[in-house]
Amino acid sequence: MESLVKKACPRWMWIRVLKIWKLMKMTEEKKGASAIRLEPSSGSEVSEEQALQLVCKIFRVSWKDRDRDVIFLSSLSAQFKQNPKEVFSDFKDLIGQILMEVLMMSTQTRDENPFASLTATSQPIAAAARSPDRNLMLNTGSNPGTSPMFCSVGSFGASSLSSLYETSPAPSTSVWSSVPMMSLPLAPPSRAASQASAPPASLSPHGAAAGTPAGSQPSSPRYRPYTVTHPWGSSSSPAPRSSGSSVLSSSPGLPMPASSPQAVPASSSRQRPTGAGPPLLSSSPGVGAVSRRPSSLRSSPSMYDSPFSFLFLALSGDSSDEDGEEDDDDGDDEGGGGGDEFSCVQFGSSLGASGGASTWDSYSDHFTIETCKETDMLNYLIECFDRVGIEEKKAPKMCSQPAVSQLLSNIRSQCISHTALVLQGSLTQPRSLQQPSFLVPYMLCRNLPYGFIQELVRTTHQDEEVFKQIFIPILQGLALAAKECSLDSDYFKYPLMALGELCETKFGKTHPVCNLVASLPLWLPKSLSPGSGRELQRLSYLGAFFSFSVFAEDDAKVVEKYFSGPAITLENTRVVSQSLQHYLELGRQELFKILHSILLNGETREAALGYMAAVVNANMKKAQMQTDDRLVSTDGLMLNFLWVLQQLSTKIKLETVDPTYIFHPRCRITLPSDETRVNATMEDVNDWLTELYGDQPPFSEPKFPTECFFLTLHAHHLSILPGCRRYIRRLRAIRELNRTVEDLKNNESQWKDSPLAARHREMLKRCKTQLKKLVRCKACADAGLLDEGFLRRCLHFYGLLIQLLLRILDPAYPAVTLPLSSDVPKVFAALPEFYVEDVAEFLFFIVQYSPQVLYEPCTQDIVMFLVVMLCNQNYIRNPYLVAKLVEVMFMTNPAVQPRTQKFFEMIENHPLSTKLLVPSLMKFYTDVEHTGATSEFYDKFTIRYHISTIFKSLWQNIAHHGTFMEEFNSGKQFVRYINMLINDTTFLLDESLESLKRIHEVQEEMKNKEQWDQLPRDQQQARQSQLAQDERVSRSYLALATETVDMFHILTKQVQKPFLRPELGPRLAAMLNFNLQQLCGPKCRDLKVENPEKYGFEPKKLLDQLTDIYLQLDCARFAKAIADDQRSYSKELFEEVISKMRKAGIKSTIAIEKFKLLAEKVEEIVAKNARAEIDYSDAPDEFRDPLMDTLMTDPVRLPSGTIMDRSIILRHLLNSPTDPFNRQTLTESMLEPVPELKEQIHAWMREKQNNDH
Repeated sequence: MESLVKKACPRWMWIRVLKIWKLMKMTEEKKGASAIRLEPSSGSEVSEEQALQLVCKIFRVSWKDRDRDVIFLSSLSAQFKQNPKEVFSDFKDLIGQILMEVLMMSTQTRDENPFASLTATSQPIAAAARSPDRNLMLNTGSNPGTSPMFCSVGSFGASSLSSLYETSPAPSTSVWSSVPMMSLPLAPPSRAASQASAPPASLSPHGAAAGTPAGSQPSSPRYRPYTVTHPWGSSSSPAPRSSGSSVLSSSPGLPMPASSPQAVPASSSRQRPTGAGPPLLSSSPGVGAVSRRPSSLRSSPSMYDSPFSFLFLALSGDSSDEDGEEDDDDGDDEGGGGGDEFSCVQFGSSLGASGGASTWDSYSDHFTIETCKETDMLNYLIECFDRVGIEEKKAPKMCSQPAVSQLLSNIRSQCISHTALVLQGSLTQPRSLQQPSFLVPYMLCRNLPYGFIQELVRTTHQDEEVFKQIFIPILQGLALAAKECSLDSDYFKYPLMALGELCETKFGKTHPVCNLVASLPLWLPKSLSPGSGRELQRLSYLGAFFSFSVFAEDDAKVVEKYFSGPAITLENTRVVSQSLQHYLELGRQELFKILHSILLNGETREAALGYMAAVVNANMKKAQMQTDDRLVSTDGLMLNFLWVLQQLSTKIKLETVDPTYIFHPRCRITLPSDETRVNATMEDVNDWLTELYGDQPPFSEPKFPTECFFLTLHAHHLSILPGCRRYIRRLRAIRELNRTVEDLKNNESQWKDSPLAARHREMLKRCKTQLKKLVRCKACADAGLLDEGFLRRCLHFYGLLIQLLLRILDPAYPAVTLPLSSDVPKVFAALPEFYVEDVAEFLFFIVQYSPQVLYEPCTQDIVMFLVVMLCNQNYIRNPYLVAKLVEVMFMTNPAVQPRTQKFFEMIENHPLSTKLLVPSLMKFYTDVEHTGATSEFYDKFTIRYHISTIFKSLWQNIAHHGTFMEEFNSGKQFVRYINMLINDTTFLLDESLESLKRIHEVQEEMKNKEQWDQLPRDQQQARQSQLAQDERVSRSYLALATETVDMFHILTKQVQKPFLRPELGPRLAAMLNFNLQQLCGPKCRDLKVENPEKYGFEPKKLLDQLTDIYLQLDCARFAKAIADDQRSYSKELFEEVISKMRKAGIKSTIAIEKFKLLAEKVEEIVAKNARAEIDYSDAPDEFRDPLMDTLMTDPVRLPSGTIMDRSIILRHLLNSPTDPFNRQTLTESMLEPVPELKEQIHAWMREKQNNDH
């Protein structure tokens, strides 16, 4: 062997080759491999002669005669002549000698290279690349084959298909058209396709009939290799073969193999019949033309009488004369004769009858195999490896014999060993790690025999230098391919699948490729700029694989391909979204394989966890409300990362999760220093941690379940929730643009003749363009975010988080009891606030956009968590976080979202909610008056609107009636609640009615066309802008006011006493009188607007409810409160109200009569007050209230020493529990009566009354 290498190679090459051979020999010895010796035998055992025939058949070599379809080995022939027994002595050495001699022959020039006729892929692809109208077709595979070389993990080419060199005499039937095919255009051609030659002949009359023993053949465990075809799928019928020499037979004396690609003219005069099979291959006279068919469509009996019959059977012989004549004629017509150009080249399978195939211009470079000596060698070695599997499948019983099995195993090993030599450049020129690997295109095409890559890893991984030299270029090539891939076609998955299967390959407990990946310099590069998140995506090795995305901001190709049509229908969008979600699922499954394999490998687990933590820490800025997208990873990468972590967290048991991990000294997650906590300041957290650490820290070493759980939790915070917020912002922008476009269209008559017409038209055009762009971006986001399966996984994980939080709050979970302890657990108080806030935000999103996701087993825990948090608001420091939980409950209300009725019923019927939910919400209604934010005045109206809506629904539930009535009669809490209702109703009705008056004014101006046109243009625009503002304000405030009045209407019907308290009755009566005056007073016509329903203004309903409140509170005390209101009450007002109710039929006659009686009682009290009116304006200063400057009747002393009237200070305390003079905390119990002063005041009043009379 050494002499052969020295003779064929330069010195540098054979030294390197021998070094590698010695290494591989040592590896074989470690495995206990031994030389194969086959003794001549009889019966079923295989003789030496048969074994040698098998070797030659697999390698397509001959040592006897030069023939058309084999490579003649002169060295082996000489050895046979000298000493035949020596040749048989060690088959392993013989195999290596054959391979080395063939490969050394292939290093010669192509004109002198006999190996060129046997290359199966590179030569035809090169020929097709020079053809002006050919596409390279990547054929999808079927199920994995059942080769004895089956590995424990997936492999490349895991489908059953015939070898490129095998044939089947049965022509293909119409079932062939069902085989899926995808095409890929090659680079621009350099030569004309009309130079094609040697088209396949029609079926010879001498061909074997289908169904004979020779009519089928075993399949090979391979994916279907390349097929080159017309880009538009034009189908040509087979034409007569040219009499010229074979296309690939460039060496004298070595004819082309029968299964080599045949050519079809680019423009045939005959069309292929409908349902016909693929073009047929030429054959010898004794066998006939045969066609290629997928193995899944064939039966598997051997095509040979003996499983080890010679390779040349059914392959030798010349074509018939008739074929030759036809070829001459057709060759002249087409201009082809012996050239190496093709019109239609097929490998392993035919073009098929399925018509054309789509083109993918941007991916042609991914699947182009370079035409060079190395690819010639690789093609040969790969095919030899493949033919071993074919032989095992053809004759499993024979191949199971130990000697034959060992022989085939050695053939495989030698093919892999020589492949390693080729990939290192040992047989040609040395290759650096930066040069692309020749094997990458095969891997991307799934075009390798089953088990090939695994064998290559197994053979080389024990030598670190060799392993790196082979696989680092492969890994780099896959990363480059991944960077260029996009979801606009399914080719994006091939780099992922290739890397996934490499990482899954293991021997014992070691994953060699995982070790290599984690050792790459770019596995986890150091951050060089503030944009660490985007850096990690662009520079880290796995970043390219995680980057595929459906979002328009991440990949414009997706929106251009799938959503760039003239109109996007709902049905089309749904179908496309489902397809894209399927693509995402496939890609993410491969990402999971990759990361899971690296984690399973003990040597790389730490590196994998470090990378996962780096992705989280580098993207902390994504949680900010305003994020610079250039500094962080894309939404697509983060969602892919989240999906993988969700899969890793699926089997985590909460018992194994340490809830204090986030405080652990070795926690991988770095929280910002200003991170808000649930119920603690940073000083509190630091003090607690100092106390917790002490001399003996209680922390144990973090385990994988804990680290994985918290990484997944933070990944949700940085991926799904920023995506949801972006989605909502985009919807808001679409609504705004829609409104702008509609306004411009509706007002076109006003501006089309103005000087600003051109500007308005340009603005309308820009808005429409932007609107179309946003709608398409939303369609992409629908596919990425509204994936029900993905959202369910998010909900399931948040369910786990809630279980963890509930265990912290009450160790007795699931038997939680309320109220919780008044002492908040320090672990819970110190947790980041977003642990709770994220749950609320996610629920808020899915309730609006995907409510069907809500009904999962984890929903019970979510309901319990909402109830526990709402009933224990002291556990949460931020009132706006409580408001978010309230908003979630509001959004699930059937009146708001009918599809979540069951979820809302689960909340209101929960055993923990029936006693505490109503009082807790009522307390929050009053507490939200002061939140500490600058916008607290306006925020409270929205929050109270949500609570009022919830109360209306809870009131209809009998289980909550008792709680409501207890709260109504309990006193102080309900009184504060009523006071807030009065305040809100007063403000909201006042503001909304005032805005309606301004709307009325502008509308009246615009009706007067002459007067309106006389106004300057800028004044018109100002008035229109004010009109739009007032319309928004009135809609908002009227909605809030209507809900508040509804609550008043409900409450006054059930209970009256709290409304008549001295501190509430006069204010309530004054509020009702004022609003009656607005609706029915002299200026009520100012409220008349066009389309009042547009603003939610229903004056009849409002008047009906207000008068109902009067009637429900009808009593002497309330009548006195009405009469004491000197600002709004008048006899004429009540008479006008009665008149309008009669005229509009708002109330029944009985109700109107009751209201009339109330008005009469009030008028009597007014007259009585007028007769008994006494002027107390000259009261001494010490008798006057310092706040309102009125005469005190029940003075009390405040802790500050100030004396006030009790009714006035109590009214103030309903709004704010503070001293009005120094803002210190003040409660009713802190008020001290002043009986001496009270007696002096009353004595002065009696004296005043006596003097007046």
